[in-house]
Parts: sequence; structure tokens; C-alpha cells
Amino acid sequence: MVKSVLLEDLDAFAYREVLASGDAIVLIPVGSLEQHGPHLPLGTDTILASHFAEGVARRLGGLVAQPIAYGYKSQQKSGGGNHLSGTTSLDGATLIGVARNLVKSFLNQGVRHVVFINGHFENYQFLYEGIDLALDELGIKPGAEQSVLLLSYWDFVSEDTLGQVYPGGFPGWDIEHGGVLETSLMLHLEPARVAIDRLADGPAAVLPRFDRLPVVPERTPATGCLSSAAGSSAAKGGLLYEQVVGDLAFDLGSELVREPAPAVVPV
Repeated sequence: MVKSVLLEDLDAFAYREVLASGDAIVLIPVGSLEQHGPHLPLGTDTILASHFAEGVARRLGGLVAQPIAYGYKSQQKSGGGNHLSGTTSLDGATLIGVARNLVKSFLNQGVRHVVFINGHFENYQFLYEGIDLALDELGIKPGAEQSVLLLSYWDFVSEDTLGQVYPGGFPGWDIEHGGVLETSLMLHLEPARVAIDRLADGPAAVLPRFDRLPVVPERTPATGCLSSAAGSSAAKGGLLYEQVVGDLAFDLGSELVREPAPAVVPV
């Protein structure tokens, strides 16, 4: 039986032993409750961030905390817009506060490194602010042993992988919402949660280079997806997942995992 890496599955005394090692790494998935068209569940961002966090934790010997399952307001040019049904959001101050409190709590407990694995585009700068405020309040300065890392999983998708997933050319991250990448990952990781018969196909959204508030609803495609999911497959999802987890684990391991002390040879 595979040992769970989920922090929620540990008892308090087992967790204390992890903390006592001085090398505890806790990964926090961050997603959203956001519409992803007719074929993907509202929790897609949180589901994917959680899977990436678990995959990396298994390779690094880390633990995965419960996810932040609500995100910052969906924007029309990256998530369809906060006006769409199902999208249920936090304001910036709330998300900053959640990140700030989690960082302070975990570092005060003795966790050496906290890693936020972000799966919702709009979250990033609010997570950054919360982390920065927490470190300032804790008095953790550059060069300290304890640290916090923040990343979005898609930043680890390689050019080679993009070429295989999008043989006709990558449409761009700005309209990859409910499209081939997220759909393929879900087909690989959670196929039962994909309504493949309702897969959204159609032209990509054409949006202005500015944000207009309040939004013009008709600029968002009726599906809520900003690009077509046609061509998605579990095989592409498997390729994406394995490549990203591998690169993430390598980079984070190089950054965070201490080399074991050399053995002392008696003389």
C-alpha cells in the first residue's frame, strides 16, 4: 500500500516527528472554484494543483497540505470572467490573508520550506503578497534557512512537450482555459470527471489587449472556454504530467533538499 503524502492523513505525533527532522517540506496546492466549460468540473484548477503537489511530494519526501480551493476573481482574458455561473471567488485581501496565515503557521511550527503550487492564473500576485508579509512579520530575512517558494505548474511545461501536445502550434497561455492542456491533464488524472461528450470545440476567444470593467459579457465565448479542447487526450495529459512533475521535482530538490552529511570515517 502506497504511503499517503497528505498532511491530513497524519496524526499529530507522526507530524511532530517530521518536524523534528528539521527538513520538513510542506506543499500547498492553490486553485479555484471556476467554470471550465461544459466538459470540466468547477474544481479543475484545485484538482490539478493537488495532483502536481502530490506527485512532487512523493519524489521529495514532502507533505501536501489541504488545498486553498477558492481563488482570486476570474478575469475575462484568462478565465472567462467572474460574471460566469459557478465561478466563486475571493477578493485580493482575503487571499493575501489566507496565504499570510498559512505561511506563518507552518513556519512557526518548524516547517523548513513551504511551497505553493498554483493552478489558477489570477492567484499569483496575491499569494506573493501574502508570503512577503508573513516573512516580514516573522523577521525571516534573505539567507535564512526557512523559505517559501511560489510557482505555477504551467511554467514548467517544456517547449518540447508543448510541441507534442499542440502539433498545429500552441495558441498561447493567455487563452488556455478549458482547452487542450487542462482537458488532457484531467483525462489522464481524473477521467471520470470529464464529460467528454460535451467537450467544447470552436474558435478561440478574440479579446482586446485591455481590460474593460465592468466586462462586456458577449466577448467571452458562450462555452466559457477561451480555446478549443478538441485534440485533447489522456496520452497528452500523461506526457504533460510526467514531464512537469519530473522537472518540478528536480528544480525543487536542487533548491531545497540538503545533501546528507558525509559519513565520518573512524581513524
